[in-house]
Amino acid sequence: MVKRLSSVQLIVLFYLTAVIVSTILLSLPIGHRENMEWSLLDAVFTAVSAISVTGLTVVSTPDMFNTAGYFILAFILQFGGIGIMTLGTFVWLVFGKKIGLKERQLIMTDQNQSTFSGLVRLMRQILIIIISIELVGAVILGVHFLQYFPTWQEAFIQGFFASVSATTNAGFDITGTSLIPFADDYFVQFINIALLILGAIGFPVLIEVKEFILHRGTLNYRFTLFTKLTTITFFILIIVGALLIYLMEFNHYFADKTWHEALFYSLFQSVSSRNGGLATMDVSEFSDPTLLFISALMFIGASPSSVGGGIRTTTFAIMVLSIYFYAKGKDSIKVFGREVDPGDTQKSFIVITTAIMICGTAIILMSTLEPEFTLVEIIFEVCSAFGTTGLSMGITPDLSSAGKIVIIFLMFVGRIGIFSFLFLIRGKTVKEKYKYPREKVIIG
Repeated sequence: MVKRLSSVQLIVLFYLTAVIVSTILLSLPIGHRENMEWSLLDAVFTAVSAISVTGLTVVSTPDMFNTAGYFILAFILQFGGIGIMTLGTFVWLVFGKKIGLKERQLIMTDQNQSTFSGLVRLMRQILIIIISIELVGAVILGVHFLQYFPTWQEAFIQGFFASVSATTNAGFDITGTSLIPFADDYFVQFINIALLILGAIGFPVLIEVKEFILHRGTLNYRFTLFTKLTTITFFILIIVGALLIYLMEFNHYFADKTWHEALFYSLFQSVSSRNGGLATMDVSEFSDPTLLFISALMFIGASPSSVGGGIRTTTFAIMVLSIYFYAKGKDSIKVFGREVDPGDTQKSFIVITTAIMICGTAIILMSTLEPEFTLVEIIFEVCSAFGTTGLSMGITPDLSSAGKIVIIFLMFVGRIGIFSFLFLIRGKTVKEKYKYPREKVIIG
């Protein structure tokens, strides 16, 4: 039966299996503090949140888990962040298993690749780069945290977990209050911003930058269109996001803040809204327009083939470019000396439309199931779950069982991606044997 499943269906099956295993691991008494209990639904919710590296929680992580639990959770975040097939490929290589056609199809699906070429090398590079980033981040934060915590063991555990959580854009924390204790420590914020960006910008981008550095003496090195498009879009969204948050909160939350406090609050929340889920302040204190804008940033999410969710940066970029070039009277998108494949344009609008339908339906359901919460709170929670961001206005622990199931579904879809979700429910592709005459219809 398994052999008859498509690569997408197998990937989804693997992620479901990972959720089950993670639920069991997180439910082990060895990882819990004394006299702490939770329901099966709460365990599943936490497992899905960890596998999807979302960070929404129905329990307090430091109150629920002990040191062993922190390491179990960090392992699950690692597993979910860099992808099941990346770690799976590493295990296959360690045990000398031949990476065949079926395995390469799974890798290609999991990492949103379009060709079989160099997939195993890609997995190896992703693993090495991400682990290296996390180790450097853990050492830097661990040393810096020596001034905050009474023992070096606690400082380095905090540094290790914070580095893994930031690099995988998981949004989990073991401080109990995210990064609010470090709201005045710009060094901690800067390191977290760097880790969040490195995790969310996309594995192919990191690999191409590494190749560029190694071949910096080669004048003809060329970045791909994907790297150029997603990197520029990623940083434009961060800059525009920080600027708009600053302007919208200038006379509200930032009214009694110094210019550098307002700057770092704006910048950090803009970066974290890309997919990070960490916070240096209580986001519920922002005004409604700012919260809706952050919801839009979370809906867009991170770059493709990264640790993040959402519709992804390239999808958003192609949509904007498509509208721009159509308004200019052009029938194709030309950027950076390249022409975007029309099929990619069609895919972008399919992803955006499907995502709007899913999130819109979820908002209506949540508004019905959770009448005690405002519409802004629900929109924020839904976009956070779909974008696998993890920011919340504090309503997650108070959700009903039905509401938690809706959020679980959104986190799972956000992790596997819209196309994997569509491929999961559609039948096999059938080649059309005939076509009907074409006829134009009135649009708009």
